[in-house]
Amino acid sequence: MKHVFLCALLAGAAVQASATDIADLAKASGCYSCHANGEKLVGPSFAAIAEKYKGDKDAAAVLAQAIQNGSRGKWGRVPMPGHPSLSPTDLKALSQWVLTVKP
Repeated sequence: MKHVFLCALLAGAAVQASATDIADLAKASGCYSCHANGEKLVGPSFAAIAEKYKGDKDAAAVLAQAIQNGSRGKWGRVPMPGHPSLSPTDLKALSQWVLTVKP
């Protein structure tokens, strides 16, 4: 029983470290220049994005495409520039991470 608890605890720590790494990727990619976790800056907050796409099974793919290619008109008049240099792995990680951000 202790072994199962320890494995669950270590798995949770790995997930947390991964979320931190992805937040660092978001910072390094310039995401935080226009977005914040809980408040609107130039673009919507990550929490607002997560709320808008809550329950949408295609949300991660839609967000990955928007991150890669940019978007226009989804959140107002200011377009989001694309990030075509991000790898598919980074795009997937960022899009899935955004969907987990809470205010």
